[in-house]
Amino acid sequence: MKDKLYGVLAPVKKYGLFVAIGILALLPMVVSKTYILGLLCRVLMYATLAGSLNVINGYSGQMCIGHAGFFCIGSYVEAILATRMGISFWVLLPLAGAAAALMGLFVALPTLKMRGVYLAIITLGFSEIIRLLALNWTDVTGGAMGIKNIPVPRLGGIEFSNARTYIIFLAIAVLFLFITRCDPFPFGTGGCRSGRISCHPLAEVNTAKAVNFMYGAFWAGIIGAAYAPYARFIDSTIYTLDEGFNILSMVIVGGMGTLTGPLAGSVVINVLTELLRPIGQWRMVAYGVLIIVMMWFRPQGLIGASDSVLAGRDIKMKKSGEGAK
Repeated sequence: MKDKLYGVLAPVKKYGLFVAIGILALLPMVVSKTYILGLLCRVLMYATLAGSLNVINGYSGQMCIGHAGFFCIGSYVEAILATRMGISFWVLLPLAGAAAALMGLFVALPTLKMRGVYLAIITLGFSEIIRLLALNWTDVTGGAMGIKNIPVPRLGGIEFSNARTYIIFLAIAVLFLFITRCDPFPFGTGGCRSGRISCHPLAEVNTAKAVNFMYGAFWAGIIGAAYAPYARFIDSTIYTLDEGFNILSMVIVGGMGTLTGPLAGSVVINVLTELLRPIGQWRMVAYGVLIIVMMWFRPQGLIGASDSVLAGRDIKMKKSGEGAK
């Protein structure tokens, strides 16, 4: 039975990502409602945010819960330079990512020897420092009043406002998925937390962790820069600790250490948010219950390979191949 099921699901596993991207690219042609496109924008935005956090937590085995800080940096870099200096959005997009990556290196270097809750607390403190800077550095960030009238991106004669912003979020998400799928990380995907690092010097392992941390921060900055003109207004209340935990919950629900898990987590959490909007803040209770249930029944997440039919089949095939040798 499992063999037949594997035969049916194997093509889905191989080509599912390409099919999903094709469907997402065609959606604006068939969906005209601004509300639906807005929801899709949030799904893609959080998919990239959760995916970039997954690089740090899932692939590197580190524990960052202050990812909202890098998201905040990207948004404010774009908003400040766009409104005050008139720099093009397309120039600011990589610049915001580089600024977030630089701060990621600043956080990563002193914490390379720390793990678990100690690293988590440091990233939590970093995120709160960034938020407080955004709140109190009034001359630069606008303080509690935030930054308004952020110009929308333009390319030639095309203005990327409202529904057209969907194209930007989709392009960033696709680019992130394909670059990450090419496995640009030192020692390979997940190598920093696996037994494969035992043959490498500690300095190389630390370098790998720092690079992965910067890579995750870079994409959080990129998506933060894309969010600022989409919202047209940002302030410090957006980048709270709750936002960091929200991103983390998507990684946990989708599957930590998987490529498409954060995308699945983003879909589930954002759709659940919309469905539970009538109950207000009580939806946070629903998030907590969802995570507890996931930890009980499927701790590897929705897309996690552990104990799944596909994973079991892959393991058997590998063992049979080794036995044949």
